[in-house]
Amino acid sequence: MMKYHRLGFPEALKELAGRAGIDLPERALSPAEQQQIRRRDRLYAVNEAAAALYQQNLQQSPGAADARLYLADRGIPDEFATRYRLGYAPGPDHGGWNFITGLLQKNGHAVVDIERAGLAVKKEQGGYYDRFRDRVLFPIYDMSGRVVAFGGRILGEGGPKYMNSPESSIFDKGRLLFGLYQHRDAIRKQRKALVVEGNFDLLSLAVHGVDNVVAPLGTSLTRPHVRSLRGYCDQVVLLFDGDAAGFKAAMRSVPFFLSERVEARVALLPNGQDPDSMVREQGSDAVRTLIDQADPLPEFVFEALVRRHGLTLDGKNRIIAELQPLLTAGDGDQRALMIAHFSEKLGVSPERMARTEVSVRSPVSPETTPGEWAGFAMLPRRYRQVVDFLLLYPEFFDDLVAEGLETVVKEPVLVDFITFLKEIRAEGKCTPEMIFSLLPEGEVRRYAAQLFMDAGNGSSGDETGAREMCNELKSWLREEQRIQEEANLLQQIRVAQEAGDREKVMELLRRKQECGRKRTGFSDNLLKNE
Repeated sequence: MMKYHRLGFPEALKELAGRAGIDLPERALSPAEQQQIRRRDRLYAVNEAAAALYQQNLQQSPGAADARLYLADRGIPDEFATRYRLGYAPGPDHGGWNFITGLLQKNGHAVVDIERAGLAVKKEQGGYYDRFRDRVLFPIYDMSGRVVAFGGRILGEGGPKYMNSPESSIFDKGRLLFGLYQHRDAIRKQRKALVVEGNFDLLSLAVHGVDNVVAPLGTSLTRPHVRSLRGYCDQVVLLFDGDAAGFKAAMRSVPFFLSERVEARVALLPNGQDPDSMVREQGSDAVRTLIDQADPLPEFVFEALVRRHGLTLDGKNRIIAELQPLLTAGDGDQRALMIAHFSEKLGVSPERMARTEVSVRSPVSPETTPGEWAGFAMLPRRYRQVVDFLLLYPEFFDDLVAEGLETVVKEPVLVDFITFLKEIRAEGKCTPEMIFSLLPEGEVRRYAAQLFMDAGNGSSGDETGAREMCNELKSWLREEQRIQEEANLLQQIRVAQEAGDREKVMELLRRKQECGRKRTGFSDNLLKNE
């Protein structure tokens, strides 16, 4: 709650106690805490007063006639404008440079608080002017029903089409969703939330009876956004127009949904339409049908990657590489299921799909020398840990090999590195200094030099810490092998089911159950070390 609502500890405790109907004994607040609470209360008061003034201006001012006409043209009835407390900041021709700043000051609010709330901008030469001018305004609420910011849509020219208040001590756009406060009951009742990109998309859907909808505030979905939705629903449907920006936004959000264990789906709008135009032209039933046909988010990403890269050998490599954020975001069970599913659809082995990274460069030939190795610095974190550990502590090489290092690691540059170490060890003593002396000039030598400098000129140092790191990597290797084994079993189960071999299915299910039991304990240990 402290992070989500940007509250201090005393305020958060008081808020939670109030929700639970518990009377807390008052404790003496420090001067700093008292000052923080007073400052935040002043910002809430400024925003609430501004919302009332902007709304009154929209409803009553002759200078807001164009804004009222604009809302009517967008299909927003007066009833909904009132329900969502829409307002209007006048343009320069109607006193817009000092409209809200002047009125709030007349009502007793300090200009410094008006500036901190993001409503006024300080001039370089002194004085202040209004941030919002000639804009239809949407008050933005926190989950306690307080106005914390505004979003504005310009009517004329001379600025960005959409603008939000800057972040403040009470407003964090990465944690709040427009419409969640107003629509929380509808979302909770339906156990489903619809995510659209714009405020007017949200309003148009609400006007037509689709009221379980929210919109980010000019950002992609974040983990806090997903976490806040999780408290109200089991499923989130992303409504996109299918362009490149929509795909990137969907791709970025996948790890958040997987890690928060929220089911996510994607509904693609017809070409050239947004939610606003679709619901106004085709009605709410068409939108609901589209939502009901939404694809699971991981499946949507996969199909989009197939369309982009094709199913050539190089295309499959690129698809596998771009799917890695999905695979690594899920827990063990989720990952095993996705590996089995996507490997079957691509026609590749689960082991290949499970690689932490797949090279999309030309394969490294046997004649490639260490001096031509490239990509060490771009390896995923866990692979870099293996490289760093073996450069600094090559005496543990056999421990990792015995635990399946060569089975798990498939990245060509890392396979070559392991072969290089094996050759050095076969010739005698293998030390960090010897490894470095045998590395030719190039990226890998520069990488090793920087590593040794960071570690203290290559000194191995803490033996206890090295053993702990070795044990962590061994746990990771065992977990990776179990995930690959489970994915293989899932694929075999599908084949047996299609063949109608019930006995084989039962045997494979028993093996999968045993595989799952073996994994118990390792996942928790790995999570602690992430």
